[in-house]
Amino acid sequence: MNIIFISSQSAQARKIVLTKLHLIALAGAMVITVLLLALSLNFFSLRYADRIEAPVLKALLVSPQEKRHQKIQSQLHDNLNVMAVRLGKMQAQLLRLDAISAQLLEFSELEPDDFMLDRLPGQGGANTNLRTEALSFSGFERKLHELSRILEKRSDKLGALETLLRSERLSKRVMPSVMPIDTDWYSSGFGFRIDPFTGRRAFHEGVDFPAKTGTPIRAAAGGVIVYSDRHSQYGNMIEIDHGDDMISRYAHASKLHVVVGQVVTQGQEIAEVGSTGRSTGPHLHFEIRHKGVPQNPSRFLKKSG
Repeated sequence: MNIIFISSQSAQARKIVLTKLHLIALAGAMVITVLLLALSLNFFSLRYADRIEAPVLKALLVSPQEKRHQKIQSQLHDNLNVMAVRLGKMQAQLLRLDAISAQLLEFSELEPDDFMLDRLPGQGGANTNLRTEALSFSGFERKLHELSRILEKRSDKLGALETLLRSERLSKRVMPSVMPIDTDWYSSGFGFRIDPFTGRRAFHEGVDFPAKTGTPIRAAAGGVIVYSDRHSQYGNMIEIDHGDDMISRYAHASKLHVVVGQVVTQGQEIAEVGSTGRSTGPHLHFEIRHKGVPQNPSRFLKKSG
C-alpha cells in the first residue's frame, strides 16, 4: 500500500510505502490501545465510581455488574432494616412474656428457680451423618415471621391467663377464709343449739371462739367497714362488706380499732376479744352472711399454716 503526501509549501510529493507487516503491526497497536482503555475504565469504575459526582461520567464508568451489585446490596440493606424492626418487636414481646411468666409463677406459688426464666434451656444430641441444609435468607425471614406470630399468640394467651389468675386471687382475698382469731376450736358451732340464757333450742347463726380478753381479732378477708359500734345484742360489733353481698360479722369485742368507711386487708387487726352484749364470757362470735342469709363459717374458714 502506497500513501502519497502533497504539501502546498513544497513542490515535491512524499510517498510512504506500507507493507503487509506494517498493517498488521498497526492493527495490533490499535487492539492493545482499546484493551488498555477498557481495563482503565473498568479499574476506575470499581475503584473511584463511588467518589465521582458527575452523573453522566459515573454512568459511563459504572459497569452493569456493579449496578446489579449495588441494587442487590440496597435490597439486602432494606431487608435487614425490616428484620431489625421485627427483631426489636420480638425482644419486646419476650420481655413482656418474662414479666407475665414471673407474675404467673407468683400467683401459682411455684418456685421461680425451677423454671430458670433468666437462662436458656439446655439442648444437645448426637452428631448425625444425615444430609444437612444451610438456611437461606428467604427461609430465615420466613422462620422469623412465624416465630413473631407465635410469640404474639402466646403473649395474648398468657395475658388472658394472667387476668384470670389475678381475678381469682382477688376473689380469694375478699372471700372470708382466714381464721379471725388464733385458736384451734370453738365453743359453739353453727346451727341449732341449747341457748345458754333461755335453755331452749334455738338457731345459732355463727360460731363462738373462746379466748382471753384482749386477744386480737383479725379480718377474715379484705373489705370495707360498714358497721363499727355498740349493738344491743352483740355488744361491740364490726361488720365488713367484702362485695358480692358477702358480709362478715365480729361480735362481743372489748375494743374496736376501725371506723365505718375504712378499708381493711385480709388478716388486719380490727378489734380485741371481750364479753360485751349478750355473752356469758370472753369469746368472739363470728358470722358470715350472703345476701342477708347466715352461712356456716366452717365452709369458708381455713386454719393458718
